[in-house]
Amino acid sequence: MKYIFLFLIGFSSMSYAQEKYWTRSGTLTFEASMPAFEEVKATNENVTAILNSTDGSFASLALVKGFRFKNALMEEHFNESYIESSRFPKAIFRGNILNFDAQNLKKSYTLSGTLELHGKTNPVLVEINIHKNENNLNFSGMFTVNATDYGIEIPKIVRNKVRDKVNIKFEFLLIKKSD
Repeated sequence: MKYIFLFLIGFSSMSYAQEKYWTRSGTLTFEASMPAFEEVKATNENVTAILNSTDGSFASLALVKGFRFKNALMEEHFNESYIESSRFPKAIFRGNILNFDAQNLKKSYTLSGTLELHGKTNPVLVEINIHKNENNLNFSGMFTVNATDYGIEIPKIVRNKVRDKVNIKFEFLLIKKSD
């Protein structure tokens, strides 16, 4: 909880005149399944995200231990052996929406930023969709990363069951923050 608090304080150093949208209950799902093998998929439904609609800056934070698998043993291996969530407890994305226009929110945009995971930071480009619904924004997208780019090794014994290319999908219902 203290990480989320510090994250929001750091990101809220923006001017008060700016419109911000945020959530603490965003959904982040990843999948690294191989055909014909057990599904390697997890979801975290407690992701914090904030969007500054004045300049298009965006950030999100997920606690790694918040990912839930169908298989408890797979979840244990994920946290202890692969992602090492005790050493690397957070996944953080920071970026900006390119050519953002707050008056035209029923379209696709490109989100350019960095993803920090497992002690490594890499650039990411994501096509996102934003739709305004009253005072809220539906913000969603999907992208792919390589586990090896983040120093995550897949042991030989399961290499044919787990893909290096990991599909990441996110959905946020961002609520207008009142000052």
